[in-house]
Formats: sequence, structure tokens, C-alpha cells
Amino acid sequence: MSQDSAAGAVHGAEAGLGWPGSSSESDRPGGFSTGLGWPAEREHPQDNTGFPQPPVTSPSAEKTAVVSRETNRDVDPGDTEEDPAVSTEPTSDILAPAIEPPIDAVLTPTVKTAADFAGVAARLDDDSTPLARMAEDTIRARREAAHRPAMPRPEATRIVVVANQKGGVGKTTTTVNVAAALAQLGQRVLVVDLDPQGNASTALGIEHQRGAPSTYDALVDGEELAGLASPVPGVPRLDAVPATIDLAGAEIELVSLVARENRLRKAITAHPRVGPAETAGDDRYDYVFVDCPPSLGLLTLNALVAGDEMLIPIQAEYYALEGLGQLLETVEMVKAHLNPGLVVSTIMVTMYDARTRLASGVAQEVRDHFGDQVLATAIPRSVRVSEAPSYGQTVMTYDPASPGALSYLEAAREIATKGAPR
Repeated sequence: MSQDSAAGAVHGAEAGLGWPGSSSESDRPGGFSTGLGWPAEREHPQDNTGFPQPPVTSPSAEKTAVVSRETNRDVDPGDTEEDPAVSTEPTSDILAPAIEPPIDAVLTPTVKTAADFAGVAARLDDDSTPLARMAEDTIRARREAAHRPAMPRPEATRIVVVANQKGGVGKTTTTVNVAAALAQLGQRVLVVDLDPQGNASTALGIEHQRGAPSTYDALVDGEELAGLASPVPGVPRLDAVPATIDLAGAEIELVSLVARENRLRKAITAHPRVGPAETAGDDRYDYVFVDCPPSLGLLTLNALVAGDEMLIPIQAEYYALEGLGQLLETVEMVKAHLNPGLVVSTIMVTMYDARTRLASGVAQEVRDHFGDQVLATAIPRSVRVSEAPSYGQTVMTYDPASPGALSYLEAAREIATKGAPR
């Protein structure tokens, strides 16, 4: 057996296996080849194999292709044939207008001097980019937030209790954002923070350190609520009564007091700006929102007795349905013994994720069971809603153009349009 590769190739050709016959180096084409005698890989390879092949190799396209002067091969002055695929004439500005470099050229090596960068950076102020349009929409929304058309005011103050003994369903978030949205719609609103954690006070930017005037003073010491309310910075027509950690011991202190479940109701009704238009005047509060702790203790009981209507935030998950049943049983007990006028007027679906079937299934089940009590607007999951309290703001002022802010605004419109329950 021969070890010569050339000999093997010739033997394969004679045997009819498709191997090329032996040929001398001079017979091989000057372009790319496999080294075994096959023809070049392309019909018209470039002379200089250091450059890539042209993108189009068909004869019809090659005749119309125009190659820039920078990539033209060197043409011998003695050549008489003219290559149609190569243009030796300078390209004029009329025939080949200069193409403006893309914005991405800032990050490419083509920008080497300050003049090059200035030519590209001058186009970065264009408002056609998505980020520029988003910033423009946010600024416009913030300017228009304080000038939204006012909605009709109710004839008397509506006292709304926001309660759900299950934690993490968005009670505080719903309270502060709906209150801020109603204030932007021309309503006068008072928020009473009844949660010892004081999260509503944090979101509204109200001081609530230990010892500060708070709802504890109204419940335990019987102080007037009017002297405890403070205006919310950045949101006209919105006031708040903060909660401090002292409120955590209020349940123990209230046990020994007479009519302990009516303490908050007396404090709210004694406020000079709470009541019908005939007695409270035009400066009255249109809404009083009471933010309850995540429990069914004495603080929540005070809120249920003080309220005329109830807003229940419910998370779009199965556990929230179980907690809702327990809450409704407590509401029925309060109506039977302490506050016959209490009505569950509004149920709001929060943290709604439209991508999951579970969320849509829970929302549909709640709507099937409670009907018109459920708002048509569901509050979606939104990072902006969660970020806003860290800046001492509601999402209505932090990012009024976000989906969460727009959803709360629409929910507030529904609450105001639907009116107080009869």
C-alpha cells in the first residue's frame, strides 16, 4: 500500500470515486481551493485573499455593484480592459450623498476627536427616543396632576374604613393613594392612621416618631382630632393624623375604659369639618379614610364602629379569599350589635398580575360573588407603587404617569362617581 497522498488521490480517481486527478501546482486556480484539485470555492474570488469576499457574487449583481475608492484594488495603467465591478472614478457628493452616522456611533471607534463627538452628541437631544418620551410624559403628568378637573363633592363627609385582617394585601397603599388621588380630583380628604406601624404616615411624609401627637392621644386621652391633623406636603387638600408606636399599647389601655369601641367615632364626629354641608360648611372634609392594622383587635373594632362604609382591598390570590370570609363575619357582628349603618361599599382587587390565570380566576370569583361592590379597576403590581414610600410620597406624586398611579386615579373616580351607599 502506498503512503503517498497524491498517489492515493489518483488511485481514487481511476476507481471512479469522484476524487480529482493529480495535477501540477501550475494548473491549479489562483483563488481559494481545497488543496485537492477541486475548483475555487467561488466563481470570482478577490485577488487579495486577505480581504473578505464580496457579499454578492452573481454576475447580474456584480455588474451593478459600486465599490468605494477605499476598497478598490490597484489598477495597472497599462490595463485596457475595464472591470465593470470596480469604479475608479471619485464618488461625488451628488451621486453618493454622505450618510449621517447613527447614534450608536458614539460607542464605536469612528468617533475619535472632540469634533466628531460634538457632531453626534448634537443629535442626542432628540425627543424621539423612548427614554425622552417617558421623561416628557412624566413631567407633563406631574404638572397636570394638581390641575385635574374637580369632581362633584358629596353632600356629607364619607367616613371610609380600609380594613382586612390579612396582612400584605395593600391596605395602607390603597388608603394613601386613593386619598391622594381624590385630593387631586378636588376633594378634601383626611387620613387617620390607626396602624401602630405608621406606614401610612411614612408614605404621606408626616412625622410620627415616639411622643409626637397622634391617634393615640385621641383614643386614650380623648384629645380633639382637629389639633392632631397635619397637612400633607405636596398634596393640597389632604390632611393626615399620624400613628406612633405608642398606639401598640392602646388596646391594653382601652380595655378598662367605658365604651372603648366608640372612642374613635366620638373623635371623628366631634371634628368641626366632619359632617353634612349644612353644619360643616364648604370647608368640610369630603372623605375620611381610616387605615386599620392587619388584625381584628380593638383598634380595628373602633374603626368599624366609626365608619359609615368599608373598603376592602383583596389580593388576587387564594389565601385572600379565606381571609375575606372571616372579615365579613366580623362585619356582620358589628352591624348587629354596634354599628347598624356599616356597609361594605367597595372591594378593590390589588396586586393584580394579568399574566397569570390565578389572578384572573380570583378576580372573577370575587366579582361573581360581590357584583357591583367590586371596582372595575384592578390595581396592577407596580415597582413604582412600592418605591414611593421610601421617598415619603404616594405614587400619585412620585410617578403620576406610572400604571399604578393611573389605576389608583381611576379607582378614585369610581369611588367618587358611585357615591355613598344609601
